[in-house]
Amino acid sequence: MGLLEKELMTKYFFTPPTEDEGPAGGNVLFYRYKIARGITVVKNNGVYSETRYPSQDELLESDAYYLGGRRHEITSQEYTALTNAGYSDYLETE
Repeated sequence: MGLLEKELMTKYFFTPPTEDEGPAGGNVLFYRYKIARGITVVKNNGVYSETRYPSQDELLESDAYYLGGRRHEITSQEYTALTNAGYSDYLETE
């Protein structure tokens, strides 16, 4: 298998970061129970930022966005850009 064939077969994935948080309340058990909440990554003018609750307008106006809590298949160019932006811990290849 040649290098070009291998490149064409490689799939790239990005799973945005998460934040563990517990339910609201004062009960001591709430401090132990945590749920992973997805953080959305938004790209505007080549700059990536993170938001917990993106608005529909914010997403429509962005260059690209990756909704939190999901695994996104991305291009090799997006893979490189996200790596350069510091998201390498959240990237995978198959």
